Amino acid sequence: MATIRLRDCDFAYDFSGAGGATPFVWGHGLTSSRASEDRMPLVDCSRLAAGRRVLRYDARGHGESGDLIRSAQGAWSELALDQIALIDELGLDKVALGGASMGTATALHAALQLGDRVERLILTIPPTAWASRADQVGLYEQMAQAVETQGVAALVDGAKTMPPPDPFINDAEYVDRRVEGLKAADRGRLAALFRGAGHADLPAEDALLMLTMPTMILAWTGDSGHPVSTAERLGELLPNSEVVLASTRAELDTWTQRSADFLDS
Repeated sequence: MATIRLRDCDFAYDFSGAGGATPFVWGHGLTSSRASEDRMPLVDCSRLAAGRRVLRYDARGHGESGDLIRSAQGAWSELALDQIALIDELGLDKVALGGASMGTATALHAALQLGDRVERLILTIPPTAWASRADQVGLYEQMAQAVETQGVAALVDGAKTMPPPDPFINDAEYVDRRVEGLKAADRGRLAALFRGAGHADLPAEDALLMLTMPTMILAWTGDSGHPVSTAERLGELLPNSEVVLASTRAELDTWTQRSADFLDS
């Protein structure tokens, strides 16, 4: 692991792999980190590093990186500026971008800023956006207040009763992994992340029409926080995109190979 200071924050990152293909930059989801993704990867970046460098990092307020100082720093457009600063500091010209949930949103905002420096996009489990975002923002504020007043136990209890996405319906360990991550979280940091997410949304729909690079959108069913409707709308807006849905674990397990093939194509 390496650390670097950018935009008044210390970022923990790793840049691994070898080969001459375009480097791939991956961003994790809200409350996640490189370490938590290693325990349950949706796309196994270690396999993508066979023919290219892969850059992963803990977003501001997450993992081993520095904290959010103001909640507005959790906006996805702000996290994209962090990502761009890291890309520039490491001297990367052309890149492929990808991520899960918050990482997907970060990639979209960054792609609009980087323009033709972005060769491809892999957008995994796109979150609620636009009209459906308001209800989610209200939920984040409720979660922040619950953490502040009751500690992480309130979220742990909720995680135990919330149905998993369809690919994990028969995975007995799915809830255990979620619960372990919540129990390990710092309550103040967690509340800050939820409030930061309240400032976040995907780029405006008309702006996304400008992203013409090849794009693969990986979505699953059965998750109101990452609805299929967002993935399908992105598929309509992004002119060179493909939407892949997973409703079973077998379908989900194809995502890493699909991503490798897409990056190599």
